[in-house]
Order: sequence, then structure tokens, then C-alpha cells
Amino acid sequence: MDKQTQTELEAAAFRGLVAHLQNRSDVQNIDIMNLAGFCRNCLAKWYKAAANEKGVELSMDEAKEVIYGMPYDEYKAKHQEKASAEQLEKFADTSGHAVIEGL
Repeated sequence: MDKQTQTELEAAAFRGLVAHLQNRSDVQNIDIMNLAGFCRNCLAKWYKAAANEKGVELSMDEAKEVIYGMPYDEYKAKHQEKASAEQLEKFADTSGHAVIEGL
């Protein structure tokens, strides 16, 4: 496979993941983070880090809007629930959390 095709396939897979997460606003970030070690915020940070690497000006708020499909504060008000003590305790173990370079 040539590099251009690979990049196009990776971009399509990313768009599919973002669309899926936008459609599943019932799934809380903390639950994704606790299970998979990354969440919507991590995707936004990876997106911003990629923009930084390419010299593209992009704020963190703009990156989050790409991932959430709306301004982050609006998303939080509509969909984010308060984390339980159990969720926060599990989250405190950072050994499996995503590493995001370039920010």
C-alpha cells in the first residue's frame, strides 16, 4: 500500500471513530478513559499535537470542537454527568493513560 492511500485510510478510520463517539454521547469520558486509557479529550489533544507538528494554528477549544461536534462547554452541559467516587478512584491509577506528545 502506498503512503497516500494509507494516510487516507487512517483519516477515514479517525473520522469514523469521531462520528461514533459523537453519536454515543451517553458514554462518559471517564468510563472510556478507565476502560481504554484514552477519551475524547485525548483525541482532541492528539489532533492539536498533529496541528502543532504541521505548523497549523489551532486552539485546544477548536480541537475539542472537532472531536465533540460542538463547543466543549455545550457538550459538558448537555451530556457530562458528575463522576462517581468509584470512577474517580479508578481514574486516579494513571498507569494505563494515553501518552500525548507535542503539546
